[in-house]
Amino acid sequence: MKRVVVGLSGGVDSSVAAYLLKEQGYDVIGLFMKNWHDESVTLSDECPWIDDSNDALLVANKLGIPFQVIDLSKEYRERIVEYMFDEYAAGRTPNPDVLCNREIKFDVFLEKALELGVDYVATGHYCRRKDNEDGSVSLLAGLDKNKDQSYFLCQLNQGQLEKALFPVGDLQKDEVRRIAKEQDLITADKKDSQGLCFVGKVSLPEFLQQQLKVKKGKVIEIPEDHPALRQYHQTPIDFDHIDKLVTPILFKPEDGIEVAEHQGAHFYTIGQRKGLHIGGRPNPSFVLQVDTENNYVYSGQKDSHPGLNKSALKMDNKSLVFNNVKNRFKVGEEIKTLVRIRYRQPLQEATVLTKDESTFVLFNQPQRSITPGQFCAFYDQSGELLGSGVIQQ
Repeated sequence: MKRVVVGLSGGVDSSVAAYLLKEQGYDVIGLFMKNWHDESVTLSDECPWIDDSNDALLVANKLGIPFQVIDLSKEYRERIVEYMFDEYAAGRTPNPDVLCNREIKFDVFLEKALELGVDYVATGHYCRRKDNEDGSVSLLAGLDKNKDQSYFLCQLNQGQLEKALFPVGDLQKDEVRRIAKEQDLITADKKDSQGLCFVGKVSLPEFLQQQLKVKKGKVIEIPEDHPALRQYHQTPIDFDHIDKLVTPILFKPEDGIEVAEHQGAHFYTIGQRKGLHIGGRPNPSFVLQVDTENNYVYSGQKDSHPGLNKSALKMDNKSLVFNNVKNRFKVGEEIKTLVRIRYRQPLQEATVLTKDESTFVLFNQPQRSITPGQFCAFYDQSGELLGSGVIQQ
């Protein structure tokens, strides 16, 4: 009998994952990861770890499977939280959920699970594992298009995928809840967790202020007809002009007008609308650019602002991870693919070109809020996740 550890989070998805695996004949063990202690930065009582742990225990008892709690808070702070602080301080926007899967769930947690002599680790992610004839494993999008979470697993490598199972990936969310109700699981009607992975719903500025200090500065609004923006959008969209297309326009305070005061450029991210506290403008304002070195935030009105929309991006090849080595891009070859630069974004048609040190993505349609530090994930037409890289610019 194959043995599997299920990462019981205290939510309905992992609860049903454990039930399905037991029904399929696996020897199932439930493990709850305690990754955060400081509840001072969480908002209200949403996603407190104690309640989640208790719910996970009740599910394990209901299913008749062994249950343990393991404390990975040290590894989580070192690998996720410290990385977040460093990225925000540098003016980039990290994705802790992608990192948490790569560094915690399918690395540290996986190692702890394998020490128990299991064959696999399973989670409640909405994505699908496919075993190929050549012995390799592919990762496919979940069948529930509204819940597909394959993007969050875009940095997993083949070794990690070989040990991973995703029991709910073939189901719709309402089917998962129906199964949980039929089995009288306490998590059946529990709402989905939101916010930072394993921390819960947080006030991000307060969270970041644990290490990043308030540093007041100016918000400068850039007009839509800025000459540099006009010139950028007149550039031919092809790989002959790719360097110009990916190089950010570096605004200066004299390029616009002061419209507000901010609390520190490192607290803001490209495309951000909420929390700017800009009043008296005819239209909604969005962050166009963050200059942490000089402590300026540049904004523009409307999400159609030319400073918020670009046709290309660049990644350092060192950040590229391919879920299956057969998917690796060949240097010098232009490859048409589908791309996602944020969770739940519809897949975008694009062409990829890999050079010796960098990989470039040229979109068929301009993309809003291309954000350094976030992940760009690649898919084929069948819904297979090919790999991903960190957006450099």
